[in-house]
Amino acid sequence: MSGETLLSTTQSVCPRCFRILDAFRVMREDAVFLRKECPEHGVFETPVWRGQPFFDFWRRPKIPAHPKTPFTAVEKGCPWDCGLCPEHRQQTCTALIEVTERCNLRCAWCFADSGADGCSQDPDLDAIERSYRSVLKAGGPFNVQISGGEPTVRDDLPQIISLGRSLGFTFIQINTNGLRLAQDSNYAKELKDAGAASIFLQFDSIGDASNTALRGRPLFREKKLAVEHCAEHGLGVVLVPTLVPGINVHEIGGIIQFAVRHMPAVRGVHFQPVSYFGRYPGPNSPPARITIPEIIREIESQTEGELQASHFQPPGCENALCSFHGNFVLLSGGKLKAWSSHDPARCCSPPSPAEAGAAQARSFVSRFWSHPGEAERSEKGPSLGGWDDFLDRARTHCLCISGMAFQDAWNLDLERLKDCCIHVVDTQGRLVPFCAYNLTDSMGRSFYRRQKARDKSSREDREDSDI
Repeated sequence: MSGETLLSTTQSVCPRCFRILDAFRVMREDAVFLRKECPEHGVFETPVWRGQPFFDFWRRPKIPAHPKTPFTAVEKGCPWDCGLCPEHRQQTCTALIEVTERCNLRCAWCFADSGADGCSQDPDLDAIERSYRSVLKAGGPFNVQISGGEPTVRDDLPQIISLGRSLGFTFIQINTNGLRLAQDSNYAKELKDAGAASIFLQFDSIGDASNTALRGRPLFREKKLAVEHCAEHGLGVVLVPTLVPGINVHEIGGIIQFAVRHMPAVRGVHFQPVSYFGRYPGPNSPPARITIPEIIREIESQTEGELQASHFQPPGCENALCSFHGNFVLLSGGKLKAWSSHDPARCCSPPSPAEAGAAQARSFVSRFWSHPGEAERSEKGPSLGGWDDFLDRARTHCLCISGMAFQDAWNLDLERLKDCCIHVVDTQGRLVPFCAYNLTDSMGRSFYRRQKARDKSSREDREDSDI
């Protein structure tokens, strides 16, 4: 097409039929698009990158780290052999264990389509233990996130956490909408005492209009109470806004301000630009998107330059096009000081080992997404000319601001998927990259979640035959 430049090639899938297609990354002006053509359903083109920091200067090469224990063979090709297969190029940083499909909200946007009619029965503790042990067999213990559905609808959630800790998992995070934490002031203590390290809190807005649009009702008061109850009991919180253009992008700065006011309990803000899988409103083709560089520029603009685009850098673990992060210290005077930055020259540096990146990411998240507690406070030593205050505050008042752009059937890039380090444990104990596990076509039909239902039915048939 006139006026555009072909940057590189990859593979993707057709959003209508899941056929594997050749795909092309093309640039027009300062935007990068992923284009592919299905012989049956035509051309699909999706923006994946807009403006500064520029696409070419963000990429960060890595030396692949293949799974230590692949659970599946290569047969159909990526993305249909996940488990992980031997050709996957990154080891696990975080393993998600889904403990329910039930939910106490009916959100307009939900990657898991949670709370849908016909939810399956919750897995029992034996099944959850098998999931934990699969993660160990894959090379763990890795960081674990307990997810769903809404995990807190299970009254035995503290037992699930304790079970994981007894098996050697030192960082267990709960992915939650926070309603039960808000309703019961002692619930945070129960989770903390059971061994939970962090709360991954759905937090889309500092007002009620955006919450109502995204989640179906005003929720800000309950979200604030959830944060306060976690702070009271020393449980670290990461705020997780789903960013939907036209609904809550203008609240990025306000959400960061809320996080700063509630430090040190709030450990980070993890922005997630909306992806179109699971349940979402609208027609079959997805509406507007916001890309990683646009979020970074909004952060700079909405914090009036206190946080700058140059403070954010690509990840060392997953594919560089999947995420960004920046680390800041809240100084005693109330200002955030960056201790991260991006050097564009690194895109031309020798590749770094992916395995080392995964290990560093696990270690960083485990330390800095947990509540600092008294153990992190140290005795004052000789003055370092101001650096002693900075280092002391870094232990207790670090704020991690990050974002991850999950992929759907329209923007799925199999090169990115092969580098994924966030893996969902399926019903057979296989580890499936998050974006593959949640992938749905334009009609909302899944591959791996359908497979989950087939696995469950097959298992029940085997159990019946044993009786």
